[in-house]
Amino acid sequence: MPTFANSRSTLILVIGDVVTYVFSLVLTLVVRYGAIPHRSLLVQHIPAFSILIAVFIIVNLSAGLYDKRLALLRNGNRNLFLTVQIVNIAIGVIFFYFAPVSIAPKANLIIYFIISTAMLYVWRVAMFPVLSLARKQPAVLVGSGDEINDLFEEVNGSVHYGLIFAGKVQPKTSVDEAVQQVAEMVKDRGVQIIVADLADPTVEKAIPFLYTLIFSGVQIIDAGRLYESIFDRVPLSMVGERWLIENSNTVLGSRVIYDTLKRTIDVVIGILVGVISLVVYPFVYLAIKIDDKGPLFTYQVRVGKDGAAVKILKFRSMSGEDHGKYDAKGSTKHVVTRVGRFVRTTRIDELPQIWNVIKGDLSLIGPRPEFPSLTAIYEKEIPYYNARHLVKPGLSGWAQIYHQAHPHHTVDTAETSNKLSYDLYYIKNRSFGLDLKIVLRTIQILLKRVGK
Repeated sequence: MPTFANSRSTLILVIGDVVTYVFSLVLTLVVRYGAIPHRSLLVQHIPAFSILIAVFIIVNLSAGLYDKRLALLRNGNRNLFLTVQIVNIAIGVIFFYFAPVSIAPKANLIIYFIISTAMLYVWRVAMFPVLSLARKQPAVLVGSGDEINDLFEEVNGSVHYGLIFAGKVQPKTSVDEAVQQVAEMVKDRGVQIIVADLADPTVEKAIPFLYTLIFSGVQIIDAGRLYESIFDRVPLSMVGERWLIENSNTVLGSRVIYDTLKRTIDVVIGILVGVISLVVYPFVYLAIKIDDKGPLFTYQVRVGKDGAAVKILKFRSMSGEDHGKYDAKGSTKHVVTRVGRFVRTTRIDELPQIWNVIKGDLSLIGPRPEFPSLTAIYEKEIPYYNARHLVKPGLSGWAQIYHQAHPHHTVDTAETSNKLSYDLYYIKNRSFGLDLKIVLRTIQILLKRVGK
């Protein structure tokens, strides 16, 4: 669900990127030939580059470069921008060297990528922040709890949303009091937007009053949907049977075309990566044998789709076969070996799991599977935790790229609840675009770790 300025900002970004790509092409020809390009030269280049620019926009969109929190190239977002550019450059090279198009000389392509990368960076850093400023519409936030407070602070603390909360009404037990406060803000402050936590029992009793306001031009927005669109996670305090029923077609329902194509992609990419990864096996085997002479593989039992137990295969990185069994404090008698530390850092230890993908136990993208012992605890302590088992677990997922405080073999209800909020967001919104975004983000994270 777009959030006011988000749609406008996305449109500005897309148009700006297209203009920048086209301008970079013209500037490339100026640099290459030392003069403003003749019309015939432009005609020669534009058809092929039009296709390429369209692909670039799709890749940028899938990678999240048009998302509200990634639009501005700050801090880690710059790394994502550079990663996406590398992907785009690779696509461009493949396109011009193997597709039935002809661009000569090939030096033009190199110059174009250098110029377009620099121009895109300048556009994003210097120009977009000015153009994206939106006129804010006053709104009132109705609800209570930490997630409502986070929503209030995020919206009022950012210049890139098209609304600002003029006040916050926290319903306690009195519906009449909450209704009176909202009515006063609509009348006295000219508020025309009400963001309400419709899952709150007190707010739910005020729905008849909210209904009457829509005939006065007041817009009513579900706070849960707004929270989800801003934070890319589902607010757990607003998840219940009603939420599951309302989203049953997306959360519980089967997506035949998506599921079938995703499984096909898993098998095709799994076989390709699996065969290529065999090159690494002899080196890992020799390293492990030289280090401690132990076995090459180990396996861990995890919880898969529909709660079924699956055994995932990994290169052994610890001094013994622990099979994922840890004590209550997350400790084990085994220690990480020298080779194990390297394969963990580079994520080489995860490579054998590609065979689990081919077998069908895992998918390339999905919620990461948890240990059965921890799952049993979380299903008792976290409402609707078992909802994450509605889809097949994956090698990488939405929570893995956005939730930074992963509990490691220990019981941590608070952080696991946060992780679940990202998992539910993925389950609800899963699509090829979201999967591609996770893939690109995962690559960026892996490159960053390898570079340390």
